[in-house]
This record gives sequence, structure tokens and C-alpha cells, in this order.
Amino acid sequence: MADGQFIRVIRRKEVLALSFGAMIGWSWVALTGNWIAGAGSVGAILAFLFGGVVVLFVGLTYAELASAMPQAGGEHVYSHRALGPTASFICTWAILLGYVSVVAFEAVALPTVTDYLVPGFDRGYLWTVAGWDVQFTWVLVGVVAAVAMTAINIIGIRTAARVQVLATTLILLVGVILLGGGAVNGEVANMEPLLSGGAKGFLGVLIMVPFMFVGFDVIPQSAEEVDIPFSEIGKLLMMSIAMAVFWYIAMIWAVSVGLTEAARQASELPTADATTALLGGSWGGKLLVVAGIGGILTSWNAFLIGGSRAIYALARAGQLPASLGHLHPKYNTPHRAVLLIGALSVLAPLFGRPALVWLVDAGGLGIVIAYAFVAWSFLVLRKREPHMDRPYKVRAGQAVGRIALVLSLAIAILYMPGSPAALVWPYEWAIFLGWSLFGATLYLFAKK
Repeated sequence: MADGQFIRVIRRKEVLALSFGAMIGWSWVALTGNWIAGAGSVGAILAFLFGGVVVLFVGLTYAELASAMPQAGGEHVYSHRALGPTASFICTWAILLGYVSVVAFEAVALPTVTDYLVPGFDRGYLWTVAGWDVQFTWVLVGVVAAVAMTAINIIGIRTAARVQVLATTLILLVGVILLGGGAVNGEVANMEPLLSGGAKGFLGVLIMVPFMFVGFDVIPQSAEEVDIPFSEIGKLLMMSIAMAVFWYIAMIWAVSVGLTEAARQASELPTADATTALLGGSWGGKLLVVAGIGGILTSWNAFLIGGSRAIYALARAGQLPASLGHLHPKYNTPHRAVLLIGALSVLAPLFGRPALVWLVDAGGLGIVIAYAFVAWSFLVLRKREPHMDRPYKVRAGQAVGRIALVLSLAIAILYMPGSPAALVWPYEWAIFLGWSLFGATLYLFAKK
């Protein structure tokens, strides 16, 4: 940035790495076994296929809006122009819950990986959360990493983007190796049961899908720093979503053919153990976990970028305290916004491994709420401003917007009480309601 303004420094490969890397993260390593156990191998694949279709429709609305309004803040910019300030705050604060949840998720995921790579790593009992013992060394790894990632993002987006490209390349290489092992050594019989858990199992996986795919919207958040033609913003966004849909389905397939049902149930990390089985050595599992660390870094990095830009946009609009909209005098980054998200990620390891699933579910609800607002904004602007310059214009726009809105609302209902996949009380609802109260407090303070 120069003179308090963002400048365009992120190139094509870095844009794609930011978006795709944000979506794949660590979740495919940590949770693939859970998805297969909950819905069966084919059931989990179908859940991701259906959820992926939802995200593709939502992605189309983002692609058009991001190309038409390539400004920092993404969702905030679109919803503010279409729906006004209050709706834009609700929309942006909801997506911020998803971003902060991912950052906190990665702060919990890293010590989980360390524990897998270094047996006996846990030392120094602190307390117990939901039946899981939180250890000092476990917390220390998460906290130190949170401080380091926060520092990288204060230094500048160019440095963060280079880290993203390297880590995403590592993940892709290991993913190709795992798929090759599945094709050569996998057993189709291992995929049994194909379906399990009935509707509850399927919906339980489906409500996690929005959280898994959040990340393509990092492109709109940082669009003011992207150095490519505006029409290509939409194309890269859609390409990254399609890549992520294929990735998750491929990983579920590879794990399901790599281990029997009994072996998956007995495993603490089925994705790594499936890789060990498919590649014929423990080195395979270790390699996959190293790639998982790369995934942790890509998501962590991308959502610090996206989340800080969203907070920056809200502060500049007078909807959060103005201090959060200041830029660093040397690095010209929204450093206070970065520090706020970084501070929240420092707290996450204190709650131990159970926080992983809580964050996924609670963050997912915030994400689909924001998706609904963006689809709504898309429809309003199509009607109100038909002559707006749209470098990437979606065909059958009204139909696409309506489908995106209806599907987003339908998934949001799955989180509500009474649904087989409702958020868990008190933990997951506490995260969602606490975040809502925090936002309302900041909003009222900013108005004063």
C-alpha cells in the first residue's frame, strides 16, 4: 500500500493459491475419517458433492460481484451497496465468524499434528475440556504458532502470498501421491459401508461442507490488492471452487479404499494411516501429515488476510471502532485488525482438541448466513443496477441468484434446533451467540 491505499501486488498463481489453499487446509487430514464414519464412504462423497454444488452457485454470485467491485472487504462492499449499512454489518460479521473459526481451528490443529508426529509430546496437565485433557506443551505449540502467523501478516501481504504458494504446492504433490496409491493399492471392498447413519449421518456431514469450502471469498476480500484483469477474478474464483470440490471427494475416496471400516474406527488419524497402508510404509503417513502442516499454514494465512481486510472495511465504514481501520506506518497493513484475529487464535488452544468440531459447526452457520446475504445482494443489484459494469457476468443471473439464496437458507436451517444436525448446546451455540453479542457491542460502540 502507498499513502494509506492498497496497491495491486498479488499475481495469478498467488490468487489461486490463496483461494484453493484456504479451502483445503488441514480439515481433509483431520476430519475425513469422521465424515466416512458418519455417512459412509459414498454418503460422505454425496454430501460434499451436494454441498459443492451449493458453493458453486454461491461462488457465481461472488465472481460477478468481485469483478464488478474489486475493493477490499468483499461481502461488506456488495451488501452495503445493495442492502444498506445494518445488513452489511450482519453479513460481514457473520463471514468473520467463519474466518476467525478457521484461524482458531488451525491453532488447535497444529498441536494435534505435532502430537501425531512426536509420540509422548503432551506434557504438563492443565485442565480437562469435554473429557479431553489439555496439556501445557500442546497449548504452547498452538500459541507460539499463532503469534508467528500474526507477525507474518503484519509484515505484508506479499510475504504471506509467497508462503501460500509454497505450502499449497506441497499439499498438491502429496495429494497426487495419495491418489496414486489409492489407484494402485486401494481395495474397493474397504469402502463398506457405502451409506451409514441415515439422514442424520448425511446431514451431519453436509453442515460441515460450507466451513470446508470457505476460502474462495478471500479473493473478494483482498480484491483491491490483486494485480490481474478484473474479468479474471471471477474465473480464478470459480476454478478454485471446482478444484476444492474435486479435492475433498478424491481424499474421501482414497481414505475409504485405503483402510477397512475397523481400521478407520481404530485409527486416531485415518487419513495418515490410509496413506501409510496405500504406500506401504510409515513414511507415507508422516509425509501426509507434513503436507497437512502445509494445509494448516495455507488456511491460517489466507484467513488472517481475508479476516483482517473485512474488519478493516467495517472500521473504515464506521461500523467498528475506527482504530481497527488504521494501517501500519511501515508495512501499510491493517495491523490492528490482524492483531485482533491473532489474539482470538491464541485463545483457541486453551480449549483443547474438542474445539475442532465446535469451531467447524459454529463457523459454518456464520458462513451460510453471509452466503445468503451475498446472493440477496446479487439479486438486488441485478435489478436495481442492470447497467453496472460487470467484467465477469453470470448467465441466467436471476435464476443463479435465486438458487444460491434458497440453497444457502436451506443449509442454514439445518443448524437450527430440531434439525438432526443442529448445533450442539451449549458449546457450539455459545460460540455463535457469543460472537453475535461481541459484534453487537462493537457496533454500538462504533456508532457512539
